[in-house]
Amino acid sequence: MEMNAPYTSFVAVGDSFTEGMSDLLPDGSYRGWADLLAARLAAREPGFLYANLAVRGKLIGQIAEDQAPVAAAMGADVVTLVGGLNDTLRPKVDMGRVRAHLESAVELLAPSCKQLVLMRSPGRNGPVMERFRPRMEQLFATIDELAARHGARVVDLYGAPVLADPRMWDVDRLHLTPEGHRRVAEAVWQTLGLPAELDWRTELPVADPPGWTARRSQDLSFARQHLLPWIGRRLTGRSSGDGRPAKRPELQPYGDAPLS
Repeated sequence: MEMNAPYTSFVAVGDSFTEGMSDLLPDGSYRGWADLLAARLAAREPGFLYANLAVRGKLIGQIAEDQAPVAAAMGADVVTLVGGLNDTLRPKVDMGRVRAHLESAVELLAPSCKQLVLMRSPGRNGPVMERFRPRMEQLFATIDELAARHGARVVDLYGAPVLADPRMWDVDRLHLTPEGHRRVAEAVWQTLGLPAELDWRTELPVADPPGWTARRSQDLSFARQHLLPWIGRRLTGRSSGDGRPAKRPELQPYGDAPLS
């Protein structure tokens, strides 16, 4: 792996994880690991260019069809592709179709950039996630296979116990906290062969778990505010990203405001 390689442009492709939920900024927008990574890369290279095509709620077929061709046309040095996890969380999913869409996106993106980066996404510990874990691991096996075939690098977030810690997850139990996003940015940074600034795998200090009453209160709040709306969208075929534009649709200097 080449250390300290110059990267002058970066395009991020994916869903809510790459959009940056739930790393909330004071103005109500989301930052997230991709923005954090772009800021660090921009500090190394004057005129650094950045685009983030991610949209929350997107399935891998939508990412492959709508985002991958746009990203490939940009010809960036680095492209990150994270997708497929939303598919695995659906009540019914054809993993063969997921694989086919992911394969088409990788085949398009890999030759278009200097370095394609894929991810084994983190998975929160808990009983709900256990139901979907076999699908997730099937997805990750596909990612490993495609990376080996096309020379992509894989960031193994799934294999890091710290990112399974419930304290790294927002109250919606689907998205990482700001600290989680900071660690993902560091993980991608190191995967690109850049010098480590911290050990992103360091586990959180041991803490007493919340009591029964606190846990039940958290469960009820989660169900009311997040789980029931999520189920409602699944039953009606809606997505949280319907009608939402890409976060940063143009490849432009990092410091510039996104074009709408």
